[in-house]
Amino acid sequence: MGALAVEHEETFGDLLRAWRQRRRVSQLDLAIEADVSARHVSFLETGRARPSREMVMKLAEELEVPLRHRNRLLVAAGFAPVFPEREVRAPEMAAVRRALDRILAGHEPYPALVVDAGWNLVAANAAAGMFMEGVPAELLREPVNVMRLSLHPDAMGGRLVNIAEVRAYLLNQLRRQAEASGHGALAELHDELASYTYPGVELNVAHVPGPADILLPLRVRHGDGILSMFTTIATFGTPMDVTVSELAIETFWPGDEETAAFFGRPAATA
Repeated sequence: MGALAVEHEETFGDLLRAWRQRRRVSQLDLAIEADVSARHVSFLETGRARPSREMVMKLAEELEVPLRHRNRLLVAAGFAPVFPEREVRAPEMAAVRRALDRILAGHEPYPALVVDAGWNLVAANAAAGMFMEGVPAELLREPVNVMRLSLHPDAMGGRLVNIAEVRAYLLNQLRRQAEASGHGALAELHDELASYTYPGVELNVAHVPGPADILLPLRVRHGDGILSMFTTIATFGTPMDVTVSELAIETFWPGDEETAAFFGRPAATA
């Protein structure tokens, strides 16, 4: 009988080293910020020392580790996770849902949506329905991925006049998020989106900002015209729940008078 395969157990030292390297921080720099010796940080990474619960939390804070991964660090160190992870529809999340509903409704007549850490759609207002128009049913199956909708050639990617510029920006953003968060699914999503092609579009031309550029707009074909929009993204402050910490609210704004008129509100009051 062959030897049984042994599954590698995730250790606190391995995780700590991975996050320190991801943040490009030396052992000495981390030690200074955490008010311990570099020797102690080294011993923690090699397993020669075991951290206290407070030390795990301190190191995670200094390295800006996402709450989901702080729980993993605690478990690997032998402690119970401290940050709960509730479903958005859980009774305890009623205050969060009310806040999201008010933000989405208050942003009408402009589009607004809520996404999770993987850019999956959590909620949207009625105006955001314009992004779903004409999209194949398979791209609207749960979970609906907003990044995929934005760049897929059969969805928004096929309607964006400036797809090359928007694609380059979004792929760079997604790559940075994958590296910073340790979210493996984001790296996979990046590779999928990077493989999309658009007939007749040169994708390797970098956008050179002009003197009048302030923001990179989304220039979307809609009916017989082109809508120009820019976005803002907001998150909850001081989250203590994993789900809440990963929610982001993206709001769309008109980039010119014609687009503001399309939504039925003058740009001056937008």
